[in-house]
Amino acid sequence: MTLSELQAIYDLPFFALLKRAHEVHEANFPEGKIQLCTLLSIKTGGCSEDCAYCAQSARYKTELESHVLLEREEVMLHARAAKDSGSTRFCMGAAWRGVRGGTERFEQVLDIVRDVASLNMEVCVTLGELGPAEAQQLREAGVTAYNHNLDTSPEHYPNIVTSHTYEDRLRTIRNVQDAGISVCCGGILGISETITDRLRLLEVISNFNPAPESVPINSLMPMPGTPLAENPQVEPLDIIRMIACARIAVPTAKVRLSAGRTRLSDETQTLCFYAGANSIFYGEKLLTTDNPEAANDRALLTKLGLQTLEPDTSHAAPLVDLTQPASPAIAACC
Repeated sequence: MTLSELQAIYDLPFFALLKRAHEVHEANFPEGKIQLCTLLSIKTGGCSEDCAYCAQSARYKTELESHVLLEREEVMLHARAAKDSGSTRFCMGAAWRGVRGGTERFEQVLDIVRDVASLNMEVCVTLGELGPAEAQQLREAGVTAYNHNLDTSPEHYPNIVTSHTYEDRLRTIRNVQDAGISVCCGGILGISETITDRLRLLEVISNFNPAPESVPINSLMPMPGTPLAENPQVEPLDIIRMIACARIAVPTAKVRLSAGRTRLSDETQTLCFYAGANSIFYGEKLLTTDNPEAANDRALLTKLGLQTLEPDTSHAAPLVDLTQPASPAIAACC
């Protein structure tokens, strides 16, 4: 989609926007099921990057307690608990700039992935920058999706991160897609961006070829000690509008209601589900911020009559639209 098309959608009256988004959602996900995902930080803090929203950066003085890469046995305890609680996707995040094949830590991650994949769960990882060889090794180990958020628009990105570029992010996404791994790619609301920045993000993501498998929509949880610690909260109606626009812009992707969900009422989350959100992070922690307890999530889904999605561990490569150019195309969007 183009920016002008997205702007016209965003400017629709609120109920007209919700109606259109819900129609797109029903057409692509007629069963209306919700995917339950659990996210575990397998290596926390000490990151060399300078992302202005992140308490894991070594450049900021925060209260976050750092820890080295978790042992495989500890990760498996969390993975089994997640499966037992109903999660079908287990996501693992590591606070690194990136990983390199042949190193001890990358081999450790591959071993962890193999074990988690043996539980018949979808396996998603976010490890920073990847080269083509590392992406291929992750796929062979059992990774079904790779999370690599673009956060915001190409224009606003340098105001948030200076230690790497938007092009670096797109290059990793290209490597992941070329390896046949599905991409999970979204953004963050509340990082001093404009409405145009939010829509530019969707413009970039909506033109991925193949399309992303999932689009997480995060709301900033201001972390003490980071440059964005004093940023105001995002208005709930703005979150719902963004969910609706994401659903329309990327109709076949799961739209994930992610960070910041602790601040949303049941009623706000209900409108997000109606607008097209069909995936949530589920459990006690979302990397370094709190997440609603599993019992609360289950109770809400029960009230709404929403069923949960079964795991898809087929490892099917994402489909490429052969009538369109492959993407991300760096020159086209930056």
